[in-house]
Amino acid sequence: MGDFAFNPFDEATRRDPYPVYARGRELRAYRHPGLPVVSIFRHADTMDVLRDWRTFSNVFPKLPGVGPQEEFPPNMLATDPPEHERLRGLVNQAFTPRIVGRLEPRMEEIAEELLDRALEQRSVDLVQALTYPLPLTVIAEIIGVPSADNARFKHWSDELVSSLGSGLLGPPSEEALARNMAIMRELAAYFETLVEERRREPREDLLSGLVAAELEGTRLSFAEMLQMLILLLVAGNETTTTLIGNTALTLLEHPDELAKVRADPARVPATIEEVLRFSSPVQTDPRCATADTEVCGERIAKGEIVISWLGSANRDESVFRDAERFDGARRENRHLAFGFGTHYCLGANLARLEAQTALRVLLRRTRDIRLATSAPLPLHKSFVFRSFTSIPVELEPA
Repeated sequence: MGDFAFNPFDEATRRDPYPVYARGRELRAYRHPGLPVVSIFRHADTMDVLRDWRTFSNVFPKLPGVGPQEEFPPNMLATDPPEHERLRGLVNQAFTPRIVGRLEPRMEEIAEELLDRALEQRSVDLVQALTYPLPLTVIAEIIGVPSADNARFKHWSDELVSSLGSGLLGPPSEEALARNMAIMRELAAYFETLVEERRREPREDLLSGLVAAELEGTRLSFAEMLQMLILLLVAGNETTTTLIGNTALTLLEHPDELAKVRADPARVPATIEEVLRFSSPVQTDPRCATADTEVCGERIAKGEIVISWLGSANRDESVFRDAERFDGARRENRHLAFGFGTHYCLGANLARLEAQTALRVLLRRTRDIRLATSAPLPLHKSFVFRSFTSIPVELEPA
């Protein structure tokens, strides 16, 4: 591997990982010094690993000496078939293209209300004004959570994802583990109250559907239902918040593309797909080897971790023409931003539609958008996300 070194925690690398990814694709694999962890960077290699759930599992070893983990069963992300199919099947019906499409008018209404407030101020943090409240409100309404509690969920979500991924490259701090466990208990207590309400008075929401499944006795335990609700709330807003923010930033960095999509809203879906490729919200997808194996010429022992770098796979020159160029009209776009295989993102249709809606409304309601700072934007705390927690902008109404 010569002089190549890859430290995902390094701030400069996080701000511009693409030269490092390019070198990683040349090497194919990188073993992190002193750790049972191998990173891979190519599109084809990533697909091979993610499709083979028998060899590369989403079930990771329990952390030694960490008792509170036993309080909660693994969530859907941390299971493999057939358990994964059982859990996924219970919520899959809420995210079909038909049902998600039915939500579009409500998404548009929420986005319009958010832009009303933003345009009154003109100078706003786009994260606070649009990119976080839109997906959080939508997923809360799908589940059946009162909108008055959105700020609490934003806090809980931020806390839970702040250290995401850090345990892959070293043991997580006791403080982080204790903080996460406290948040999980708070969420569990919160949802217990809502679950009791739905048992007494079911409604037309996902929570009522999960309660009905729990009451059948064999399909979903109460603890599993709590984990499902927590996962949906966090996953349902964090990644889409990042996608909408990355869309705005990427277009501001490519004014010609911004002008094209502003002039022709029919380009919005393809533009969102290109942002997913070019500035992938989720950069990593780790797996644990279930047996001794080999990846990209690197021997992998049972129990070792393989990290697929989606952000690199999506810039693979062997798959994408002019891979380092943002092209809002790109036709062949087999990106892996939502993963691949068994654990392909359940909410992909929802995330796409929310991002498309946000972009359409933002462009329709503004004549101009300008980044209001030349300072480096604050990075998300976790290297799993290519994301910024604040995006100050100046909005000029249409």
